[in-house]
Amino acid sequence: MTYLWFLCIFCIYTTISFADTTTNNKSIPTILVLGDSISSGLGVPQNKIWVNLLSKRLQTPYYHYNLVNASISGETTQGGLSRISGLLDKYQPKVVILELGGNDGLQGLPLALMKDNLDRTIKLIKSRNTKVLLVGMRLPPNYGKFFIKQFHQIYFDLAKKHDIGLVPFLLEGFATDPKLMQADGIHPRTEAQRAILNNVWPHLRPMLPKKVLR
Repeated sequence: MTYLWFLCIFCIYTTISFADTTTNNKSIPTILVLGDSISSGLGVPQNKIWVNLLSKRLQTPYYHYNLVNASISGETTQGGLSRISGLLDKYQPKVVILELGGNDGLQGLPLALMKDNLDRTIKLIKSRNTKVLLVGMRLPPNYGKFFIKQFHQIYFDLAKKHDIGLVPFLLEGFATDPKLMQADGIHPRTEAQRAILNNVWPHLRPMLPKKVLR
């Protein structure tokens, strides 16, 4: 089995994909997704990426939310930190799904810097009385057991420190499955998008109060 999926996402792709499903009704709360190419849906029709599948799930009699996908292919934790204040000002979300760190690890950037960037980003989000769902990634075996363990532990440490929700691994269950990964071995196929949503949903759902039916 090839592990091409762990190659550097940042150095290959730089496309930007924003999906803004907000309406003019400011009474409807907003969920903001801040991530990289996995969440921007590189190589997948935009109406079928996991974020848009989530948007459809939230348009029900029980849940009614706007959803903004501010994910950028190649994004790092530094990039996310530089953008978060502006995004919070513009969209005033009730929940932020923070899916960053994968590119930092794949590029071998200092883990202390990655952790600090995520820590500062989470603090900025929470300072607006906004909930955070942190989404974790994992690194492949050739990065070494010590580095891999330190990298993955960052997500657990930050989730515990800030008392926030955590998705341990976004690609749980299929990261090395060629039937669900694109030919580049890096990005999930269209067929995997629902699996991604299913990895996120159990952790997001408790954060979302249901709409009261009258």
